[in-house]
Amino acid sequence: MAIRKKSSKSPPILSHEFILQNHADIVSCVAMVFLLGLMFEITAKAAIIFVTLQYNVTLPATEEQATESASLYYYGIKDLATVFFYMLVAIIIHAIIQEYVLDKINRRMHFSKTKHSKFNESGQLSAFYLFSCVWGTFILVSENYISDPTILWRAYPHNLMTFQMKFFYISQLAYWFHAFPELYFQKTKKEDIPRQLVYIGLYLFHIAGAYLLNLNHLGLVLLVLHYFVEFLFHISRLFYFSDEKYQQGFSLWAVLFVLGRLLTLILSVLTVGFGLARAENQKLDFSAGNFNVLAVRVAVLGSICITQAFMMWKFINFQLRRWREHSTSQAPTVKKKPTVTKGRSSRKGTENGVNGTVTSNGADSPRNRKEKSS
Repeated sequence: MAIRKKSSKSPPILSHEFILQNHADIVSCVAMVFLLGLMFEITAKAAIIFVTLQYNVTLPATEEQATESASLYYYGIKDLATVFFYMLVAIIIHAIIQEYVLDKINRRMHFSKTKHSKFNESGQLSAFYLFSCVWGTFILVSENYISDPTILWRAYPHNLMTFQMKFFYISQLAYWFHAFPELYFQKTKKEDIPRQLVYIGLYLFHIAGAYLLNLNHLGLVLLVLHYFVEFLFHISRLFYFSDEKYQQGFSLWAVLFVLGRLLTLILSVLTVGFGLARAENQKLDFSAGNFNVLAVRVAVLGSICITQAFMMWKFINFQLRRWREHSTSQAPTVKKKPTVTKGRSSRKGTENGVNGTVTSNGADSPRNRKEKSS
């Protein structure tokens, strides 16, 4: 399956440029090996570990579900193989969106290099956030999370998951693990790599923590809430790149961002600080998946609070930067007599910013244009 267009001059096989141009085809061949393994009896037992969900148990039918028995899942070490396979799938989907959607838009819009990378980032993340938000909301509605919020802490540990719940977490882990090789495939700048690593690491830390500590109910609600706010930001940034006059989306995102942080803290404290703290079973039991002890609860709440504080700090800096740009662009210019000093240095100062002040001109934040004098 050819996903990326090949140039007229093909680079040497297994060279740096060859891998970058054909990484989606190479990954597709690797994923096809696992699928072909399902067709033969000798390799089927090994290949099925990568393709299908593991650790399923069948519970007998209850009086409420007298028609059929329920099939539930728990987690184990074999989930790493499943995450690896769907990480390959995520790389293939990433390349398809990039080639057939984002690259075509980039050719029409003629973005600069900075806007080009930011547009690709927002395009990929907005598609992922929208899909995950819709999928997560479907699970919340189907399992009555909205009508009964006490399900977040009732009957803990939630070590048994439905197929949709486990597949959702496997897909989330696979997507954020696929972001590591994408730093190489997308030729990410060296100065942007630390920011991306922190960004990816925070997602993996919290998603894996909710999955391993059997806090999957709380993690699902917080992920849907967070993904909705992030989707609004990245879709607003896409509209801003097409028309810099569009800024309404950023204003709405700023309000929902603060509300999202508050709701995250409220739900976390309500679930971990009150619901689980009042539960009867508060003994550490690895075999039963029970981690409801004081040390774990403090660690969970501490990590959530620190992350929310870090995000608010980044948000405040982002808004302060916008406010400085707005005040600088609206400041009245004072005419001064030109000084005959070092002409080269004075000319360089005006190029850097207003009155010699370096202004941030990041493509991810809206810039206020000066009004043309009539």
